[in-house]
Amino acid sequence: MKPIRIALIGVNEHSHCVQVHTRIQQLKDLFEVVGIVFPENEKSRLEATVQRLYNTQDSLGVPRLPELSLEEVLADPSIEAVAVETDEIYCTKYALLAAKAGKHVHMEKPGGTVLADFEKLIAAAQEKGNVLHFGYMYRYNPYIASLIKRVKQGELGEIISVEAQMNCIHPKEVRQWLQNFPGGMMFFLGCHLIDLILTIQGKPEKIIPLNKCSGLDVTDCKDFGMAVFEYKNGVSFAKASAVELGGFARRQLVVTGSKASVELNPLEWYLPNDPTYEFLYTVKTERTITDWNEPSPSESCDPVNRYRTMMASFAKMVRGEMKNPYPLHYELELYKTTLKACGE
Repeated sequence: MKPIRIALIGVNEHSHCVQVHTRIQQLKDLFEVVGIVFPENEKSRLEATVQRLYNTQDSLGVPRLPELSLEEVLADPSIEAVAVETDEIYCTKYALLAAKAGKHVHMEKPGGTVLADFEKLIAAAQEKGNVLHFGYMYRYNPYIASLIKRVKQGELGEIISVEAQMNCIHPKEVRQWLQNFPGGMMFFLGCHLIDLILTIQGKPEKIIPLNKCSGLDVTDCKDFGMAVFEYKNGVSFAKASAVELGGFARRQLVVTGSKASVELNPLEWYLPNDPTYEFLYTVKTERTITDWNEPSPSESCDPVNRYRTMMASFAKMVRGEMKNPYPLHYELELYKTTLKACGE
């Protein structure tokens, strides 16, 4: 089977375009990258990123890409798919244009900041019947995927709560950039956690946003993201802090059920002696006993590359070899839930 002809639309400075674009280009049996579009004045606004990514050949063997106009990409029927990795605030805009042109779309999560525009994107994808795929990379973590499956099968019993944390320490300029989004850090990274909570527990009865500005470095952004989700039998929460020293090491997911509780902590961690930081693994601890003092064994999954698995799955969806397990009506509900958790 021929590789999927795909164009790259946009770059971003603080998300994962570097990793996504690199993996697409490395998966040569799945994708033929025809070129890249630089919208929103990116060549000058993000000059360092553009130079680093696309004007030289890096150690991973990713060559310089030809530059295309957006009009060329949209009008070319041989280009089957696009990867929209521009800044989040512009993602929906370009994904919508591509969807209307009949392209399969992978895009950075969670989309732009306007609900009406996101609804138009969902409607366009439904009308064309093409793939609309979002960069929620935790969906492809093997332990998370297995945990969600077990929850759906009732193995953990009745779910009482989900606790999800995705923390880090960002420099001042990145935290100030969070002002582009409603809810700041909750929109930027908290959306990953909301995806997990919504998948596991469904739509909450009530959402309480608790997003705050730490005031660190005299910034005025909402760099401490938190939201509470009320369900009939418990309370869950998502926390995404940009001001937590050692925060990456404390990223975790805890699912508590009436039959078992499962803790993924650290949610992801790097392989020792891997200078590329390409592969990550997860540690799982499961508890089914009532004795407070009885230790529970932990285990680790085989290391995986977030983006290789994610983009290989996108290719399977485009080829019809795999059905997207996240239907469009779910993606719309996730987006609405994220906005509510941001205080919108």
